[in-house]
Amino acid sequence: PQAQHMTTLSSPDLLRKIKAFRKQGATWLVLETTSHALAQHRVWGVPYEVAVMTNVTHEHLDYHRTFENYVKAKARLFKVANRHGRRFGVVNADDPSAPVFADAIRRHVSYGINAGDLRASDVRLSGEGSSYKVALNNTMFEVAVRIPGEFNVYNSLAALAVGLELGLKPNQAIAGIGALEGVEGRMATVDAGQPFSVIIDFAHTPDSFERLLGDLRKSTKGKLVVLFGSAGRRDERKRAIQGEIAGRFADEVVVTEEDDRDVDGNEIMDQIAEGAERSGKVREKDLFLILDRPEAISFAVSRVEGADDAVVLLGKGHEKTIERADGEHPWDETAEVRSALASR
Repeated sequence: PQAQHMTTLSSPDLLRKIKAFRKQGATWLVLETTSHALAQHRVWGVPYEVAVMTNVTHEHLDYHRTFENYVKAKARLFKVANRHGRRFGVVNADDPSAPVFADAIRRHVSYGINAGDLRASDVRLSGEGSSYKVALNNTMFEVAVRIPGEFNVYNSLAALAVGLELGLKPNQAIAGIGALEGVEGRMATVDAGQPFSVIIDFAHTPDSFERLLGDLRKSTKGKLVVLFGSAGRRDERKRAIQGEIAGRFADEVVVTEEDDRDVDGNEIMDQIAEGAERSGKVREKDLFLILDRPEAISFAVSRVEGADDAVVLLGKGHEKTIERADGEHPWDETAEVRSALASR
């Protein structure tokens, strides 16, 4: 793992890591690749063989300026993959930008719920995961996903498409999907014996908020409390949008720090709160601004009691540091939650 708050390292560092992986015996590498990395040529020299597009939403417009530029930057991944080996792409057919990616590569397979070559049908969602059916070679298969959320139905379809391209049999790929119990910081539950649910996720974009909170609202019968912030020196336009979405789905919203860096955290919280207030939330009633994240977490878990209630903490997920004006500080979201639950 790397502590830097960037998904894709610079080209020299990245290539050194890939070389080390190979020396250790790795034969396959799955590399999450950001639009920044593609635009800044940070993945120069990486011989992608399979490119996967999940979705393209409102994000990083502080850097790319327009959504069209953002899509073009993302599509570079498919153009790079089109120069190497398999020259194969996997495209989310339900995303409006799908044609841009499909046109950028020689071969592709599409997936989705509403459209696609691999299409999930009879989708059943629950708080523990999901299941669905998919037709492969004129045979209907049942797929079980142990991570909740409709977006993980999409993710599993993408993984299935990659597995089939790489030579796995349908039953092998489906068994692999079903064996995954969870990913740190991605819809991860914290169980310290409390009666209510506590969920940690890395979601930090309007689209991920819409999907995740929409799913949780459906599965949460009691009170739903959402805690999050928005990073400093990043897209400011999304802050009010995320506040509006959280205010629409949650019973209570707790706004806090999230890598504020050298930006005034109170200013960031106010921008988020404006959106939540547009959804009808009222400060100190069902909208609370608490800059210190540990204090905010303690407050959030104090707002629920029953077995049908849930607290969801967004934005930090798996990250092991939090950035403030004076630099990086060690951070463990799960440990902070457990501490708050113990104090409660």
